[in-house]
Amino acid sequence: MNILLAFSPFIAFAVIERLIGPIEGLIAGAAVAAILIFREWSAKRSPKILEIGTFLLFAALALYALIFGLDWPLFGVRLAVDFGLFLIVLISMIIRKPFTVQYAKEEVPSTVWNHPEFLRKNMVITAVWALAFAVMVVADYILLTRPDISRRVGIIATIAALVGAFKFTNWYPSRN
Repeated sequence: MNILLAFSPFIAFAVIERLIGPIEGLIAGAAVAAILIFREWSAKRSPKILEIGTFLLFAALALYALIFGLDWPLFGVRLAVDFGLFLIVLISMIIRKPFTVQYAKEEVPSTVWNHPEFLRKNMVITAVWALAFAVMVVADYILLTRPDISRRVGIIATIAALVGAFKFTNWYPSRN
């Protein structure tokens, strides 16, 4: 599933941020997003909204951190990243180009691309992803402002939100 590949910059960020540091994690996220964009261009396809937005998000945060120094707590960086992801998804809905459409077009025949139902289903799926990212933002905020709360809360909330959105994405298009 290409939609899972689209989240690889966030996985790279999470792994590198945990192993090395937040600035390096942001740079890794930007680098992986750039690779995804290059992959699309080299295959003669347009880069996807999520890939471009992810690159801009990580590059801007990394640049900010390098120029001004990064003294944010760990959950502050995660909050910025997750909030940025939430905004990318929300903006894609506002401009009526839900980010899931580009991935769905890779899975369905072109004859359905212009049907209103195709856009409606993708708006619903994108809204579920936006809700998942909103849950992650709230979890990050709680962990940032309440250090007495176990980090497991954030881990559980993140996993539940992402697994729920992924399962919904797989189930919803086939329902009548």
